Amino acid sequence: MYKSEKFWDKSATGYDKEEMKDKEVRIKILQKIKGYLKKENNVLDYGCATGILANEIASNVDKVYGIDISSEMIRIAQNKANELHIQNVDYLHTTIFDKNYKSGDFDMILAVYMLHLLEDLPKVLERIYELLKPGGMFISVTPCLGKKSLTGIGLSLVSKIGLIPKLKTYTVSELENSIKDTGFEIFETECLHRRGQQHFIAVRKN
Repeated sequence: MYKSEKFWDKSATGYDKEEMKDKEVRIKILQKIKGYLKKENNVLDYGCATGILANEIASNVDKVYGIDISSEMIRIAQNKANELHIQNVDYLHTTIFDKNYKSGDFDMILAVYMLHLLEDLPKVLERIYELLKPGGMFISVTPCLGKKSLTGIGLSLVSKIGLIPKLKTYTVSELENSIKDTGFEIFETECLHRRGQQHFIAVRKN
């Protein structure tokens, strides 16, 4: 088991409470994503955690696939889906490189609060591009704190000593350039929370 997996397993039971401290931002993310969804869509929620997003959008699409490296997050997400009698969400303890997922499988891929946690962002972006159908959408929300901000410096230090998983302190331009270098066309960006520099980015596969 990876260190980050252990961290997220331990964080799982308190995850919803912690995330909903920024309830207004979470509601805005949901509203913006729902605006792009179509009933016939197959959606991959990459880093689905406890299913906060996947369960909410299930009624708007044909199928949602929620994946996460934390088995405990997946257990909680599946239990919530069962309690809500949601039939069209599949949760799986796996990574985006799972060989069961093939080129062009998805109409949309979501990565909410994920990209700054990745060790190899370009490799993951290439995989996301591969898994999307032509014209498919990729939507992300990422804290872009930058290396020079006090918050960015503090989080980098905490992550280096192992108290939290390793994270990257991207600027908005650095993140956007990485996404564009993969071949995506960016058509919407918005800072959803100025203090946390949480940036919503919606792109399309050419």
